[in-house]
Amino acid sequence: MTKLTLGSYPNLLGFEQLERLLERTAKSGNEGYPPFNIEQTSEHSYRITLAVAGFAEVDLAITVEDRQLVIRGRQRDDNDGRIFLHRGIASRQFQRTFVLADGVEVGEAIMENGLLHVDLTRAVPETVVQTINIRKG
Repeated sequence: MTKLTLGSYPNLLGFEQLERLLERTAKSGNEGYPPFNIEQTSEHSYRITLAVAGFAEVDLAITVEDRQLVIRGRQRDDNDGRIFLHRGIASRQFQRTFVLADGVEVGEAIMENGLLHVDLTRAVPETVVQTINIRKG
């Protein structure tokens, strides 16, 4: 079986990074925790909302690494000698990764009622028309 790549299409030049991006996204293996929403808040802005109940601001880290938005959470286990008869609320850690397109910038992050909101904006690229002169060889 032949694997189709973007290089197989002669009219698509310079899209190799898009192919690598798709492969990286497929391999990210994000599980279902924590649940999240992505909403478009305007024509050029978005908001990612993660349900992070039980996490404090100091338990969360938001970074941009190689055009990926990475949100990590790690709760401190503060049992302080408590004895649990039942422990249904686990202290767990997570890492959520979102691949960002060129021109998408991360704005502010807001924690509100157990929800972490991360705002993103997309810069509108300028339309460029360029005339190429033909010279005699």
